[in-house]
Amino acid sequence: MKKYEVDNIRTIAVLGHLGTGKTSFMESVLFLTGAKEKKGSVEEKNTTSDYLVEEQTRMSSLSMSLIPAEHDGYKFNFLDLPGSEEFVNEINQALEVVKGAVLVIDGTKGIDIGTERILAELNEENIPTVIFINKMDKENIKFEELLTKIREMIGYQAVPFLWPIGQADDFKGYVDLVDMKTRLFDGEKVVESDVSSELEAEVSEHREKIVESVAETSEELLEKHFSGEALTQEEMYEGLRQGVLEGDLKPIVLGSALKNIGIMAILEMIGKFMPAPNDLKAMEGTNPETNDKVVRKTSNDEPFSAYVFKTTVDPFIGNVSMIKVFSGSLKSGQEVLVANSKKTIKVGSLFMLRGKEQIEVDEITAGDMGAVSKLDSLFTGCTISDPKHPVLFKGAEVFKPTIYVAIHPKQKQDEDKLSSVLRRLNVEDPSFEVKRNSETAQLLLGGQGMTHIGYILEKMKNMFKVEVDTLDQKIVYRETIKVKTEAEGRHKKQSGGSGQFGVVNIRFEPLNPNENEFEFAEEVHGGSVPKNYFPAVEKGLIETLQKGPVAGFPVIGVKATLFDGAYHAVDSNEISFKLAASLAFKNACKHAKPTILEPVMKVEIFVKDEYVGDVMGDVNKRRGRVLSMDPMAGGRQKITADIPEAEIVKYTIDLKGMTQGSGSFTREFARYDEVPESMVAKIVEEHKQES
Repeated sequence: MKKYEVDNIRTIAVLGHLGTGKTSFMESVLFLTGAKEKKGSVEEKNTTSDYLVEEQTRMSSLSMSLIPAEHDGYKFNFLDLPGSEEFVNEINQALEVVKGAVLVIDGTKGIDIGTERILAELNEENIPTVIFINKMDKENIKFEELLTKIREMIGYQAVPFLWPIGQADDFKGYVDLVDMKTRLFDGEKVVESDVSSELEAEVSEHREKIVESVAETSEELLEKHFSGEALTQEEMYEGLRQGVLEGDLKPIVLGSALKNIGIMAILEMIGKFMPAPNDLKAMEGTNPETNDKVVRKTSNDEPFSAYVFKTTVDPFIGNVSMIKVFSGSLKSGQEVLVANSKKTIKVGSLFMLRGKEQIEVDEITAGDMGAVSKLDSLFTGCTISDPKHPVLFKGAEVFKPTIYVAIHPKQKQDEDKLSSVLRRLNVEDPSFEVKRNSETAQLLLGGQGMTHIGYILEKMKNMFKVEVDTLDQKIVYRETIKVKTEAEGRHKKQSGGSGQFGVVNIRFEPLNPNENEFEFAEEVHGGSVPKNYFPAVEKGLIETLQKGPVAGFPVIGVKATLFDGAYHAVDSNEISFKLAASLAFKNACKHAKPTILEPVMKVEIFVKDEYVGDVMGDVNKRRGRVLSMDPMAGGRQKITADIPEAEIVKYTIDLKGMTQGSGSFTREFARYDEVPESMVAKIVEEHKQES
């Protein structure tokens, strides 16, 4: 694969909901550009981008793939992305390093929930986008209705650059409204010809909209257009490119990936109209040593800097890190600084990736993408740069898990192996979380949904031969007291020889459990308890509070004040006062009204306007409290609420059901609140059964 100048490189994300045909689109691109002699298919499980066992089993993309292609003097770096919203972190990483996007829409389904979400995000981020309406050769195609729907969402910046000739079984090809050429499919190839007068009359209105869009890019062209003078082809191209770069135009194209119709038109449009790596704004970062602002232009003349946007784990060859070079160039054997850890490492061999295929190269230049292997110091989201000119780029936001399951190895011999395997996979996918809860003795795996978690577990089984059973997450409750009270603790064991004696009088009072777990004080006068026994009293209380009186959960939100007691000059010792303190708390609980506290989560729910009522009603049913509701772009609302964690263990699944898959949410711990009295007995019983 030859080197390309920055101006001739295009980095493009390929997005679309499940089943829209992204993988088939990539197969067509590789076949038509000569990179493959024969197209693969999802059904035959031999596509370039879906090479993982898990993807072939599910016949769906589950991981980002880098697919480079060469055509007409351009190099296209396509990032084929998963269609499920549960892999949102893969999409976020990709959008950090691309300059444009192709959104694939299934023409038979139209604008489904997933497509609507992606289109809204691309529009909000102002990412130059080509909208590809696929499967025009299938039944139930209503192209003009689909065009209207797209325009309702993003306005009249959505402009058809191609117009269909026939639909479904009668779909023969299209009119290129930019070049005013007809391209018809003869069963094997696309044949180009001039537009007939009859067809020209049919599409003239749509052609005029493109001309108007071009004219509006400058006063000079607008004046020329109004004077009735025709715009030159060069002016058309330049105006269209300007409109696409600035987000004023989103070209709509159409075709059939299975029949290779419309694919070359898309490549031509990406080359002519989509941004090169040095277009739009330069990269901004900070110097990790001084924290000063640093700007890097995408040029080979700038100091080297790059971003790791994807890491894959291979049990045999180690980690493979995919990088986007923002500035300068990277060569084999070069020393680079990992800006996040301030560690200098030496890069080994370099290669381009096409799916899992590795194509060795000597250098990766500015604006291009490639990969390095066996560098454990690199991870997804890190920056590498010239050690003499350090820079750190912020990187993509990593979303926190929304659902957790407890996992346990099926084979006892895999217990030690499990944690290390999950750590390795976490390097590849930092969006899942593994944590061990010492209180419940559960190892928890958190992800963006059950599809996401299922993918991780399948990969662990296929790659590392480790299988696990899954259980529901146990809620971590706490206990506290509600009433101020005093109690005596008396420990006496005197039956000849060395004895034990300790008496304490302690005042217990409730504190805010979210501000103070435990506070110890003393108000002893007259030496009724010697000072050297104060630490023993405190230690005895701390140990006792680990297991509360109601159900055995840890006790928080308690202040204990030692104010009196008694000791024996010979028989008193530390153990005596530890045991006395424990007895004092147990006695106090008879009057202190102990109760159970539950974790409450702050939840931000993102839903379309039409589902707000249902979601808010559901929040109330879950004993939640709505704090605020804020309007967002694209007819969406953000609902902020506090909801007990016990009520949202499987909220990811429930929210999708309520919102036809369009809702999403984030969660984080907010505080502990008292459990309703009616629920205490149930929680106690469940805890007894689990113990």
